[in-house]
Amino acid sequence: MAEITMPKLSDTMTEGVVVRWHKKQGDVVATGEVLAEIETDKATMEMEAFDDGVLKEIYVSEGQKVSVGERIALIGSDQDAGPATPPQKVDALPKRIVHPEKAPLRKPKPAEIEQAFRTASVEEGYSQAVPKKVEPAVEAAKGVRVKASPLARRTATQMSVDLARVEGSGPGGRIIQEDVFAAAKAKATVLVPARAMTETESELIPLTPMRRVIAQRMVESKTTTPHFSLSVELDVAKLLDLRAQANESLATAGGGKLSINDFVLKACIECLLRVPQLNSSFSEQGILRFLHVHLGFAVSLDDGLITPVLRNAETKTLRQLSAEAKELTDRARAKKLKPEDYQGGTFTVSNLGAAGIDSFQAIISPPQSGILAVGSVIKKPVVNASDQIVIGQRLNVTLCCDHRVVDGAVGAKFLHEFRQLIENPVLMLL
Repeated sequence: MAEITMPKLSDTMTEGVVVRWHKKQGDVVATGEVLAEIETDKATMEMEAFDDGVLKEIYVSEGQKVSVGERIALIGSDQDAGPATPPQKVDALPKRIVHPEKAPLRKPKPAEIEQAFRTASVEEGYSQAVPKKVEPAVEAAKGVRVKASPLARRTATQMSVDLARVEGSGPGGRIIQEDVFAAAKAKATVLVPARAMTETESELIPLTPMRRVIAQRMVESKTTTPHFSLSVELDVAKLLDLRAQANESLATAGGGKLSINDFVLKACIECLLRVPQLNSSFSEQGILRFLHVHLGFAVSLDDGLITPVLRNAETKTLRQLSAEAKELTDRARAKKLKPEDYQGGTFTVSNLGAAGIDSFQAIISPPQSGILAVGSVIKKPVVNASDQIVIGQRLNVTLCCDHRVVDGAVGAKFLHEFRQLIENPVLMLL
């Protein structure tokens, strides 16, 4: 027999959600067939079988959250009456797919309920080898014990949810953690102490896997990385003129248009070659200097953000960078990125210009040593070389650095080179 466990589908993944089972208990399974769809902190992916046989057991229901490495199913042969020997753990092979929404929790079938009673000691994807620390039992009004998983009990205690009032959707009507979250959300009104002792309405929104990882990594960055920031205001009048001329020519030739961000990415790549200290990472053994520029750029999603990576970006032209960035952005918003599409970046650009933000400071993404925050282009009165007040086109950018790797003078040099390229954009085409 082969035990299927929750695979680690990204470097930050600690748990996954079984969105939908493609096979049911008793179905014949062939190697390479899709068993289930798994939602990670980055995307929703198909999980394929790694063995031929029969799906003997399903330990995790749809919509349930499982830690990486915990068992979720068991594949055996038709002759297997049961797991006579400890099953061998086999990680499932991931294959990418996208589903914009989680599948709703389904009602358990009678056969599943019967199976749940036979395997009552296995709950929510946790191995029997894990010691169970059960919270005090929650009793209903008539003294009948409420059937709930240990994880659901702990969550209910933390969220002050009465399990006696929660309807379970797990096998045999057992209450699982997702039921507690739903009950807490339905409760909606929470009393919050205030100076005037008034009541405030609030809604508890459970963390998505992506939002949980973002929270962990940002806290890690701000508490372990000594940030400092440098800001400059750039004249982008020539860049806007060049972009307009280029797009006019591209429209005639049937090519895609260039954005301001395309020029920003191209300039940033060139600056990382000129000032390689920013294309580095801190380690206890020394500073890692990367030989290639793998440039990440932030893409906003409904439930967070992700940073696709332009690999070996120093080898690509402006048009190639533009086309690849657009393609990665589309796939990111459709949750179709593969792990290699968003891992391994050496520097990041975060652009909130389209959102109307004039300037801001971004948080470095570990283990990188820098991130460039880009604002919107602003029309404002400026003094030109002839001491005349004219209307200028200005762009604010802020470079945030890891002071363990980059000193202020090095950051200033990077921005000096960046200014030269942005204010003389034809240099990026040579």
